[in-house]
Amino acid sequence: MARDALTLAAPAKINLSLRVLHRREDGFHELETLMAPLGLADHLTLGRAAGPPGAINFSCTDPEVPSDARNLVMQALALLAEAHGPLPALRVHLEKSIPHGAGLGGGSSDAAAALQGANDLLGLGLAFGDLEELAARLGSDVPFFLHRCVGVGRGRGELIEPRPEQRPALPVLLIKPPFPVPTPWAYQQWAAAPALPGIPYAPQTVIGADGAPLTLINDLERPVFAKHLLLADIKLWLMARPEVAAALMSGSGSTMVAVLRSPEPAAGLKAAVAAEFGPWSWLWQGVAG
Repeated sequence: MARDALTLAAPAKINLSLRVLHRREDGFHELETLMAPLGLADHLTLGRAAGPPGAINFSCTDPEVPSDARNLVMQALALLAEAHGPLPALRVHLEKSIPHGAGLGGGSSDAAAALQGANDLLGLGLAFGDLEELAARLGSDVPFFLHRCVGVGRGRGELIEPRPEQRPALPVLLIKPPFPVPTPWAYQQWAAAPALPGIPYAPQTVIGADGAPLTLINDLERPVFAKHLLLADIKLWLMARPEVAAALMSGSGSTMVAVLRSPEPAAGLKAAVAAEFGPWSWLWQGVAG
């Protein structure tokens, strides 16, 4: 029996490692990155609606999210229509929990959920490989979110090797200051960015709950820290805290990730962050992978 609506969770991610290997001839950068999904998620509801084919009634809990072709959800539905033919009228509601400009992949995850959700709701019959191809056209991170497990991204990030057996279950605290970092800008600055004196950029090793060692590093810290000194200060401060096993930036920022030594609620650390850096940062505690 056909469904009239469905709701999908669109999880955030963090980059446990992000190596920028070189700039490619197509202008993108060759990457190798290990990504892990989080319990933090947006929620996307798609439903059939009255109206002409192709009509989309989009709403979102965040008024700053555009409802036109700039929105990755709208772009995903347009690509589905291009691949399959005109879609019936839809109502789409996005409940945002993932901050944007954070390096957590919120928009990419929303797009992946739109591809999966519309394919299932409307019975389009597109195979997983077809969805992956469309996802790669939308953005480098989008294919990762179709797999919903730990994965290695190569190429410009769109070539995903899923690792469902790898379950580090790292307890993390995310700290996002009240400013975004544009991803294209961070990559443009990568090659020439200086290392700040006294800031540790070296790999850090932690052991996941599955007993496997993980090497944490982010090559985009150099360009982003050079402009946003606050993020470098947050990393140094976190690494000096006894509750923190490792600290690094996720993706192109501006979210900083503290890997905690214990999964217990980090109320004391959260209070210390507010006292040290002000109460304006967004905080979230949960599990990566």
